[in-house]
Amino acid sequence: MSNCPNCGTSVQTDATFCGQCGFDLRAEAKASGEGNVSPSSEPLPPTVISGQGVAPTVAMPPLNSPEPLVEPAPVVGVEIPEPAPTPAPIPAPIPAPIPTPEPTSAPAVNTSKTQLQQVNAKLLHVQTNTLMELQPSLTVIHIGKPNDRVPPDIDVSGFPNSEIVSRIHADVRVEGDGYYIEDVGSANGTYVNNFPLPAGNRHRLRPGDRIALGKGDLVTFLFQMS
Repeated sequence: MSNCPNCGTSVQTDATFCGQCGFDLRAEAKASGEGNVSPSSEPLPPTVISGQGVAPTVAMPPLNSPEPLVEPAPVVGVEIPEPAPTPAPIPAPIPAPIPTPEPTSAPAVNTSKTQLQQVNAKLLHVQTNTLMELQPSLTVIHIGKPNDRVPPDIDVSGFPNSEIVSRIHADVRVEGDGYYIEDVGSANGTYVNNFPLPAGNRHRLRPGDRIALGKGDLVTFLFQMS
């Protein structure tokens, strides 16, 4: 035990502070112990470690320094070719302008209507020299006398010897530019150029053909075209 130099209170020898007044005992011990340092408290040299069974530390030689890099010597007498210059881009050709065609005047349109030549077919009654025109609007022209079934387009009841002509005697049919005559079941028959025309057969009429209704060439017509 020792006494606190500040307040005199008994404190332990290894105490750091006084428990009564809080005085720093280390500062007092340091002030009283300066100059009394024993040789054993000095630090050992860094290359020697004291102690039993420990081998002394051997100083190692320093590592070899790396050799400096040597730049290669320049090659003498060899010319390094310069890079070829980059060729300038070739501009694309400008297309020539397409000439605009001059407007052409439209051909004059002939407004005049072309009149088609119309063919007129006729039957000339030989005995009375009576001309009877075949209507161009009809495709079937009935020849005979008045009846309740097929009214005739060419009525022969007023001609002489008409009693030998049947009420439904013959037909003239128009097909394209042709005229055809056929007997449709008459009692006395139909004759073309003095030759009998079988029932159901047709004959294409030509200008100048002679048509007889019935026997004896008593009711006769000439076919004409103009």
